Amino acid sequence: MDFDLTEEQRMIQETIRKFADEEIAPVASENDKKAHFPRDLFEKLAALGFMGTPIPEEYGGAGFDFISHAIVAEEIGRVDSSLRGTYSVQVSLVELPIYKFANEEQKKKYLPKLTSGEWIGCYGLTEPNAGSDPASMVTSAVEDGDFYVLNGQKTWITNAGIADLAIVYAKTDKEAGSRGITAFFVERGMEGFSTRDLHDKLGLRASNTGEIFLENCRVPKDNIMGDLNKGFKVALGTLDFGRYTVSAGWVGSAQGCINICKKYVKERIQFGKLLGEFQLVQQMIADMVVECEAGRLLVYRAGHLKNKGLPNTRETSIAKYYCSEMVNRVAYKAVQLHGGYGFSGEYDVERFYRDARINTLYEGTSQIQQLIIGAYELGLKAFV
Repeated sequence: MDFDLTEEQRMIQETIRKFADEEIAPVASENDKKAHFPRDLFEKLAALGFMGTPIPEEYGGAGFDFISHAIVAEEIGRVDSSLRGTYSVQVSLVELPIYKFANEEQKKKYLPKLTSGEWIGCYGLTEPNAGSDPASMVTSAVEDGDFYVLNGQKTWITNAGIADLAIVYAKTDKEAGSRGITAFFVERGMEGFSTRDLHDKLGLRASNTGEIFLENCRVPKDNIMGDLNKGFKVALGTLDFGRYTVSAGWVGSAQGCINICKKYVKERIQFGKLLGEFQLVQQMIADMVVECEAGRLLVYRAGHLKNKGLPNTRETSIAKYYCSEMVNRVAYKAVQLHGGYGFSGEYDVERFYRDARINTLYEGTSQIQQLIIGAYELGLKAFV
């Protein structure tokens, strides 16, 4: 593995970093306070090619490799986890599974609209009583001529309230457990499809989160993604994409905390000298930097395997587990270094701290990642 970025990767990094600093960062705090989703920034990112990063050009994407894709997620996450969340879902939970699992007609129909930013997508897997155990979902899909009739509810769905397209998972065989799940394309405007926004979140406030309601929603059979009753395979493959992207975003969030703290401790004076001159402060900064760098390398290792088309579920879960816990530790230290100011919305570390908390919960909790990693190491599954 070559640890040096290619010239193309450096150019991508410079472009997205400049955009993040000049366009996203100045409004991130205000958008968080108002719980406002910045559709204009989403569209600008799409216009630059950043809403279809790893999708081939023939479908409207940028054709980036997975390291470049991670760089984009990191740079957005460095200034705003909310917008990074929208990016992660759009690209990794919607576009990439379409590219991998959908048929050619479906790819041509949906991918150009998504990569261009004309449409926003969401991923409808989680239910009120089916989070870490998606096989226990109760959303049903009953065959009716050329259609399937869907009934059920999805919750904690990023982009739900703004999405034009939802990839919805439903039971087409209630008795078959995980082997009876099918993935469907459900478009906004289809009868029986509705959403409701969720408010008062601890973090990611500028990212739209909501519930999906399916009430006798008639979906054409042509809208099945992949094979009938094979949706669980699609879901697991999708999570490998999603976990990789969010891990890169958390590396960015950790780097954002470090950058803010470096500036603060070189300006703040206590006991007659700069805060950054105290040994314990330097120790905290050092710990934050080492953790962030370790997370970045774990992400790049998983991306390297993805670029080669090699199995990477284990490596992606390792990155997800480590980076999600790491960014919480780094954000905690960032607040500590700011003292009382860190407890105030006056400084961005407060927002970073709140945003970090969700990371150990979604895309598979830290405990689920431990079970995945443990199963690979021992050859014994703790769950089926």
